[in-house]
Amino acid sequence: MNKKWWKESVVYQIYPRSFNDSNGDGIGDLRGIIEKLDYLKELGIDVIWLSPVYKSPNDDNGYDISDYQNIMDEFGSMEDFDEMLSEAHKRGMKIMMDLVVNHSSDEHKWFVESKKSRDNKYRDYYIWKPGKDGKEPTNWESFFSGSTWKYDKNTDEYYLHLFSKKQPDLNWENPKLRRAVYDMMDWWLSKGVDGFRMDVINFISKDQAYLDGEVHKGKKYGDGAKYCMNGPRVHEFLQEMNREVLSKYDIMTVGETPGVNPEIAKKYVGENRNELNMVFQFEHMDLGSGPNGKWSDLPWKLTELKAIMSKWQKGLEGDGWNSLYWNNHDQPRVVSRFGNDKEYRVKSAKMLATCLHMMQGTPYIYQGEEIGMTNVAFDSIEEYKDIETLNMYNEAVNEQGKDHEEVMKGIYGRGRDNARTPVQWDDSENAGFTTGKPWINVNSNYKEINCKKALEDKNSIFHYYKKLIDIRKNNDIVVYGRYDLILDDHEKIYAYTRTLEDEKLLVICNFSEQTSEFKLPEDITYNSKKLVISNYEVDDCNIEEFTLKPYEARVYNFKK
Repeated sequence: MNKKWWKESVVYQIYPRSFNDSNGDGIGDLRGIIEKLDYLKELGIDVIWLSPVYKSPNDDNGYDISDYQNIMDEFGSMEDFDEMLSEAHKRGMKIMMDLVVNHSSDEHKWFVESKKSRDNKYRDYYIWKPGKDGKEPTNWESFFSGSTWKYDKNTDEYYLHLFSKKQPDLNWENPKLRRAVYDMMDWWLSKGVDGFRMDVINFISKDQAYLDGEVHKGKKYGDGAKYCMNGPRVHEFLQEMNREVLSKYDIMTVGETPGVNPEIAKKYVGENRNELNMVFQFEHMDLGSGPNGKWSDLPWKLTELKAIMSKWQKGLEGDGWNSLYWNNHDQPRVVSRFGNDKEYRVKSAKMLATCLHMMQGTPYIYQGEEIGMTNVAFDSIEEYKDIETLNMYNEAVNEQGKDHEEVMKGIYGRGRDNARTPVQWDDSENAGFTTGKPWINVNSNYKEINCKKALEDKNSIFHYYKKLIDIRKNNDIVVYGRYDLILDDHEKIYAYTRTLEDEKLLVICNFSEQTSEFKLPEDITYNSKKLVISNYEVDDCNIEEFTLKPYEARVYNFKK
């Protein structure tokens, strides 16, 4: 196994708008991040992944970029950015930027030019097509509802937008566009940033036939995913990007890649593929999805979760690297989703952290996860800000006549704003996030759940995360050991081993609010054992057979 710093790192994702506001305008900013760098240093993380801070009209909260080499006014200035980068580096922490190059904003100068005429020199920076039989070029449905095509009267053609109509897709078939992207990446890397998380990077190559997608039952539009995910030239483009830019720096790269399995992922992250270091996959995030996709929010089984996680652990073993995450800016809070955010919030948050951080891969912590922040249930749809949520609500309730309460239930469970409520710093007004009116409401449980309280309590979730990070830093087995699932069919216990030479870790997690009996498999033998970490007090009892308390987690180290 090749040893690399990014395999040994722990990443902390900051969603700047909701992290910390330094100037009282209700919006988190770069100076707000600078103020909290010591907090992150205390936690022990190595890399900060920064969601987009580039200039943007904010149609999709910064994922619609109008200037890749400038900072959004609300977040501060380039001087602020440079100071943040320098202050992070002084504390031994790296900064990974969000790279959004499948699409830009429709306010980007390239697109403004592209729209002017069919023979404009920027026309081919985007994907323009004539209509077909008086209709859109294809029947594809946007990920944010509606058609993926928007008609432009001026040039009598349609442009493609897989997401919002204000996010036109860039045309990667055009070598000039690719060169412009690589130059921009090079500009940031020469500034000193330490890597890129690449937004929907496996969408950059589209099947040039532009065929209609299958229309699923109850749907108005067709499914175009197979024509734009993992497309025909995606690996060619990424290898070119690696050759032209990435290989020249010692950086970390992670691609967001919906719709991949381990076999496909290996093409992106294989040791000798010269593309990316790791990918984000979404199979475990799709648990509980149903007829209405994630909005169905159906019950899930632990055996399903174990099968997915184990498939990825084994699938990339020896020739790739996993990203380990439970939540991010697009996903609900893990303690609400896979744990119990009421009676067992602290215990289940620690158990979930244990289960993830002891696996092989680079762990990602999403802001607020380290204090056990929970999902939010706002009273009215007017309090929600997320474009995906609002578009879905409008289509479901106003166009299709679905029940408001039923639709809200899906939003409470899986809506993206669950992750975007402000970080709860203390129990003062607005949770200490801002002295102004926050851009999105603060979760009402901030007096009970906040960083100040967590820092003061040595048994808090924060201190538990700190300990997990410390264990990873001081034990090669946590980073490089082989993963093997045990008790595959158990519906309450997720248990696995990690093995490196004559050392073995045994990780046991009870995913249930009931007690559960654990029995050590006979083929696991040892000469000495040590409890590494647990979320309950544990006496040095018989390890062959014992009862796990609700949401209990234990990690043992065995030596032969």
